[in-house]
Amino acid sequence: MDDRTQLRNLIFGLSLGGATAALAIVFMLIVAATQPAQAQTFNVLYNFTGAADGKNPYAGLTMDKAGNLYGTASAGGLYGGNCHNLGCGTLFRLSHAGWGWLFTPLYTFQGGDDGATPVARVIFGPNGTLYGTTSALPGCCLDTVFNLRPRPRACTAARCPWTETSLYTFSGGADGAFPEFGDLIFDQTGNIYGTTASGGNGLGVVYELAPSGSDWTQSILYTFTRPDGARPQNGVVFDNAGNLYGTTLTGGNLDCNDGYGCGAIFQLTPAGSGWVEHVLYTFQKGSDGTAPYAGLTFDPSGNLYGTTSTGGTGGGGTVFKLTPSNGSWTYSLVYSFTGRADFNCGPWGTLVMDGAGNLYGTTVCDGANRAGNVWELTPSENGWTYTSLHDFTGGSDGAEGYCKVSFDPEGNLYGTTFRGGSDDVGVIWEITP
Repeated sequence: MDDRTQLRNLIFGLSLGGATAALAIVFMLIVAATQPAQAQTFNVLYNFTGAADGKNPYAGLTMDKAGNLYGTASAGGLYGGNCHNLGCGTLFRLSHAGWGWLFTPLYTFQGGDDGATPVARVIFGPNGTLYGTTSALPGCCLDTVFNLRPRPRACTAARCPWTETSLYTFSGGADGAFPEFGDLIFDQTGNIYGTTASGGNGLGVVYELAPSGSDWTQSILYTFTRPDGARPQNGVVFDNAGNLYGTTLTGGNLDCNDGYGCGAIFQLTPAGSGWVEHVLYTFQKGSDGTAPYAGLTFDPSGNLYGTTSTGGTGGGGTVFKLTPSNGSWTYSLVYSFTGRADFNCGPWGTLVMDGAGNLYGTTVCDGANRAGNVWELTPSENGWTYTSLHDFTGGSDGAEGYCKVSFDPEGNLYGTTFRGGSDDVGVIWEITP
């Protein structure tokens, strides 16, 4: 774990725990480190170096219609002397180039008004440009919601960064602080929704950003108080009725986790001029798991799926399902990982479901080598079947999978690792069927 993770653990009291141009060097990639994993083929597409390309990606990847991949690295970049000497992070693109892939740094954060330390994915907004957040270390830089777009004209110079615009800067007070790992989400009218892990009462908020001319106006939809949840680490999702759903890392049952709570699942329902929160489930630190970093995923029937990062019968976290029935929700355990009970080794990234109803995710330090893995859960009449698609070794193939995985139309799976690779600062990987 890096200094950022250790410091954030101390802050949260958990067991685990545009201005100057960025260098737009294009790196030619060679697919390397091919290894068989079950019936799959695992490939490392890119090794981060910690220089202008960045290092230590927490977040997963976002694919455009052409099959190009976009992502963030939490540290490194051209301005390596800022941000506690870790570098302020980068935004990058991985694009097809004939026989291989091209890696292009699109923007380097500088630790000023643009923020620093992007740990969440970028997403495409209604206008086709990228949106994301920065979640800097305390005393370093600003937490922001930003927009990234290419220059309007083709660039032929050596330095061709995209244009970054900060849409909102968090003050760290009632408006929130530390947006953390969650994807932003848009509603049908172009408003942005997200969460912060701190601010408000110090326990996090759910917020909305509404466009107003060239500016954006923030509204706080809900401020957590601990019995109703605390410190949400991921974003929120909509149902078809316009309600929002999410998880909190702590809070809920205050008899759990030395009074901090083991986490909760919540619903926000619009009501008149405000929103009303309902706690759907609180974790008990038993077989159900504890400390849900990841967000929630709907299936076509309206059931919610999620994960916890620790706990469960195997100590390595859980996958769970919430089923709605007559206005209430029923919790059921889908799978319990085997791992270290004293560490948040399980899944941190939000689950992905394919068209057949299979679930996919990663773990941080579960798996055969305790370096994390990529896995699949397949439903059947008799329950769920677990398959590890790749167990990271901590070497050239990577280690510590915090990310939400991504699919392309051919069924290839993509993601990142925080560590491992040639310089031990992370890789971008692909699993092909």
